[in-house]
Amino acid sequence: MDFLDPLLLARWQFGLTTLYHYLFVPLTLGMALVAAIFQTVWHRTGDIRWLQLTRLFGKIFLINFAMGVVTGIVQEFQFGMNWSAYSRFTGDIFGAPLAFEGLLAFFFEATFIGLWIFGWDRLPRILHLLSIWMVVVGSTLSAYFILAANAFMQNPVGYTLNAETGRAELTDFVAVLTNPVVLAAFPHTIFAAWMFAAAVVIAVSAWHLSRGQHFEPMRKSLRFGMWFMIVSFAGVALSGDQLSLVMVETQPMKMAAAEALWNTACGADASFSIFSIGTPDGTEEIWSLRVPYLLSFLSTQTFDGCVEGLNDLQAEYTEMFGGGVDYMPVIWVTYWSFRWMIGLGGAATLVAVAGLWVTRKNAKRPVAKWMWKVAIWAAPLPLLGNLVGWVFTEMGRQPWIVFSLMLTEDGVSPSVPGWQVLTSLIAFTLTYAALAVVEFGLILKAAQKGPEEVTEPGSKADAPDELPTTVY
Repeated sequence: MDFLDPLLLARWQFGLTTLYHYLFVPLTLGMALVAAIFQTVWHRTGDIRWLQLTRLFGKIFLINFAMGVVTGIVQEFQFGMNWSAYSRFTGDIFGAPLAFEGLLAFFFEATFIGLWIFGWDRLPRILHLLSIWMVVVGSTLSAYFILAANAFMQNPVGYTLNAETGRAELTDFVAVLTNPVVLAAFPHTIFAAWMFAAAVVIAVSAWHLSRGQHFEPMRKSLRFGMWFMIVSFAGVALSGDQLSLVMVETQPMKMAAAEALWNTACGADASFSIFSIGTPDGTEEIWSLRVPYLLSFLSTQTFDGCVEGLNDLQAEYTEMFGGGVDYMPVIWVTYWSFRWMIGLGGAATLVAVAGLWVTRKNAKRPVAKWMWKVAIWAAPLPLLGNLVGWVFTEMGRQPWIVFSLMLTEDGVSPSVPGWQVLTSLIAFTLTYAALAVVEFGLILKAAQKGPEEVTEPGSKADAPDELPTTVY
């Protein structure tokens, strides 16, 4: 292996930058909604405890938003620096939704964030409430445009190939925005982001309740976070089912790789393995826990449907796109990332379900210390699920940078030497590591400080704010 290979280094750099950037995206998408819901409840009830929660989780949202902006800008620069051949080939199409994201959605979002930050005592209450909801709309639109750009890489539509220039040119922007992949991936991504925001709300609330602090507001946010987690997971499951159907239609190789299905199978033979032991490439299975018919159902919505195998698809792609290329992704990566994505999200939801039971009002026993710790330390589970989900999405597309149009090896910048990519990779990695420490420290400080004391005429906050840890 050539460790100064520009292609290898460019892939590592973009992959690490993307995953690092996505540390902040789900919390931004989800926490904006949390703050908007809390402020709406305060607006309707006048209960000052909801105002305290709005300001607490709104502060966490703002810290996270600032870091996400910085990393997102660097990520877009890499298209021109390390992937100039790809940018030249598809920039006419790929750049359009990104331009809408930057010029429309992001500035829309940033404008209303400013109004929300500085408008607490300056705007009428209803207009101030509207501003945070506009932030939710802006951040959601931003996610949609970015996913539309990514969907073109998964399933290119709305273009024509110009033989003279050797470029893909945009012919139908509406087709790009209504790509079946983005229509399925968008709700899946949003619900998954909400799961992480719910996990953070649960963890912050559990930390304070385990210490007997801010009992009334934290109990409200804890119960909200748990229900929010369950509802979001249901959305993830339903949207994931639709996404799997689209994936079979547009990228059957990715679906086969998710199961390490080497040969076409139908009905009971098209089973889904919960867990397997075997060689890393999946060619030799020693033992597997399988659910018969499940892969067939996920792929075709029928129990007797057939799912194409990797070997058959390799032969099909060789005939369609030419020989000499291994059109299979790295099987062990796609196989295990698909299962970790599902398992991590499911584990976080089980924690929420159990939490609702042990914190019910008629519970006869106080919540044990170890239960609070589980709720706190379960916070990263949905985030890790989001990250491995993106690993599956992007690694499952390989060896294509644009499926069926351009191989990844053809998209790298031809004139950038490996040592330059390596230098920037090291520099960015060290910088991002430092920024991550700062980001986590600021959020941790805000979370541990808890809800601040606020006064509001006519509030309903007449319950005690402190209770012993043994009482719930």
